[in-house]
Amino acid sequence: MSKAHLLIVDDERDILELVTITCTRMGVTSRGAQTLAEALRLLGEERFDLCLTDMRLPDGDGIDLVRTIVEQHPTTPVAVLTAYGSMETAVAAMKAGAFDFVSKPIDLKDLRELIGSALRLIETSTATASDATAGELVGTSQAMRETRAMIAKLARSQAPIYISGESGTGKELAARLIHRQGPRRDQAFVPVNCGAIPAELIESELFGHRKGSFTGAVSDKIGLFQAAQHGTLFLDEIADLPLAMQVKLLRAIQEKRVRPVGSEHEIAVDVRIISASHCDLEAEVESGRFRQDLFYRINVIELVMPPLRERPEDIPLLAEQILTQLAAATAAPTPRLSDAALEALSGLPFPGNVRELQNILERATALTDEMQLLDVDDLHLPAVQARRKREAVQPEPETDARPLEDRLDEIERKAILEALDSTRWNRTAAAKRLGMSPRSLRYRLTKLGLS
Repeated sequence: MSKAHLLIVDDERDILELVTITCTRMGVTSRGAQTLAEALRLLGEERFDLCLTDMRLPDGDGIDLVRTIVEQHPTTPVAVLTAYGSMETAVAAMKAGAFDFVSKPIDLKDLRELIGSALRLIETSTATASDATAGELVGTSQAMRETRAMIAKLARSQAPIYISGESGTGKELAARLIHRQGPRRDQAFVPVNCGAIPAELIESELFGHRKGSFTGAVSDKIGLFQAAQHGTLFLDEIADLPLAMQVKLLRAIQEKRVRPVGSEHEIAVDVRIISASHCDLEAEVESGRFRQDLFYRINVIELVMPPLRERPEDIPLLAEQILTQLAAATAAPTPRLSDAALEALSGLPFPGNVRELQNILERATALTDEMQLLDVDDLHLPAVQARRKREAVQPEPETDARPLEDRLDEIERKAILEALDSTRWNRTAAAKRLGMSPRSLRYRLTKLGLS
């Protein structure tokens, strides 16, 4: 591969010299421009692998240059130089399409990391040009085609991303794809469910702690920010963060530094932040439960995951993929759905989205005996079963010649399945509804062949 070529646009000669020297030491050639007009001329004459521009130029605005490069040279990443602490300017530049930013006065380590990230982005773009994401975010609907295109675009940026959508729509999968297609793909992807960590431990989990900083801190521990160094930190259910922690997270994102609990020193961190929530964050801001300034920092670009009910045409492909995965896990033949079963699924509202579809098919395959064709009855859909009960006109015979134990097993089986259906197969909740312990329910499931 030939040497990478960088364009640096700044009216300060010492900045041009500093970046030129840094590029030379990294094996990167560079050209300098002190005005917007000169930069546009060079872009028309030469091909650049990266552009680094100041936000204030004698004859124009750096944001104008960002927009021009994004529109006319879409394969060239552009980063901006901003005044120290001017996050509003950096956010505006990234909304316009900037790849990343570095603050003045320039820290050489930050500059080298930014250039390195841009070069990795170029390599990644080539390596993933033929990657198919269809097998991971399945669907041929217009909504899914637009989602996959947006993910490919977001992967080229280092801007903070907020993924919104209902539970079960694939927010973490989208975050993983953004990471995998971007320049940080060879580094760690660290997911954390903010709602699953006790409030008193969240700071320690995110930033780490020093030995003896609190009861139980028997040794030093690195936080998740450090674990994700040079990679991606995925903050799922970010709306569940306590307000006090939101303040500290905001500072960590702005300053790119964290202070472990019990430490007097801060640690520089280089992570890409992707966050997600099933809540309406704007409503949370209006209610005072989420900080407005943090919302603006994490929501530089929003990716909206479409609910399954808005793309029913994707259900056959999704079902096929899920059934194939389930069969592979048990080394069994892959079953398929009858037309009637697919029609029944297409009519469901799916409040649990793709996760709910997966639960339905997993239950169906677990309760059938190696059947190659799954029909409506095999899906055990509560709505279908309830309708059939209403439509039944013949009462059950009052006499039953079967042994009492078989009849009791049937009654027990029916009661357990109804409880599991009503709780979406949450065994703990089903056991509570049936008035038994989870252990007793597990025993009965095994006894009745339902485990």
